Amino acid sequence: MSELMFRGVIPALITPFRDGAIDEDAFVRLIERQIGAGVHGLVPVGTTGETATLSHDEHRRVVELCVKTAAGRVPVVAGAGSNATAEAIELVRHAKTVGADAALVVTPYYNRPSQEGLYAHYAAINAAVQMPVLVYNVPARTSVDISNEVLARLAKLPNIVGIKDATGDMARASSQRLMCGEDWVMLSGNDDAALGYMAHGGHGAISVTCNVAPEQCVAFYNDVLAGNWQGALYHQDRLIRLHKALFTDASPAPAKFAMAHLGLCAEDARLPIMPASAASRAEVLAGMRDAGVI
Repeated sequence: MSELMFRGVIPALITPFRDGAIDEDAFVRLIERQIGAGVHGLVPVGTTGETATLSHDEHRRVVELCVKTAAGRVPVVAGAGSNATAEAIELVRHAKTVGADAALVVTPYYNRPSQEGLYAHYAAINAAVQMPVLVYNVPARTSVDISNEVLARLAKLPNIVGIKDATGDMARASSQRLMCGEDWVMLSGNDDAALGYMAHGGHGAISVTCNVAPEQCVAFYNDVLAGNWQGALYHQDRLIRLHKALFTDASPAPAKFAMAHLGLCAEDARLPIMPASAASRAEVLAGMRDAGVI
């Protein structure tokens, strides 16, 4: 699969729960809703999918179910990160085995490796599994920030094809594009900053908001991809309050509240994620109204 297929809006899917277990029927319905709205790909078991509280068996099952349901209609970029390189390789290998199109691998969290350690982590994955890998850089969650210089080195490896950038640093995006080359895939990890990121040469975003408002997000990204910046700004203005609202409490609690409000799944999350607060719920509903979801 060409790396150019990793573009547009790719929802970071929630993992619906019911009575403590994964609600597989709801998950399948959510995927069908996203594909029906015209999304450009799917990310199961990312941060929004509560991968941190899934067992390994659950993680693998969610990836398998996503690949099976998508059935080749859109690319699947499976979450496969770990702060242990050997475990990340296992998860990437599983993603390839079940038919995912790429893996999303977060920078190792908690153990805070050096820049050379970060390079070695991804180089080991590149050598172990022959499938496209996107680096996920989210310093606010991992306490590690991978440099453009290291990314430029990684871009020379055959299987390291791009990045999900959740730094919010627009100037870095332009520098990175020039350093990593034309084939480097650049996806924003911040819904509210995606318009600016794409103006700096990004190709799309891995989106939380798309869980709640897929048609609206697809319209926004299709306008940007077509160079219709005026149309994109219109959609951005309608979506911006919802973008912000979905992070007024620990994610994905606000997104799960929104989707439960729409009757799509239960609101259940796993501890330590608590249900969205009353203030968060009010802001989410206001954002949904602005976006035309309700």
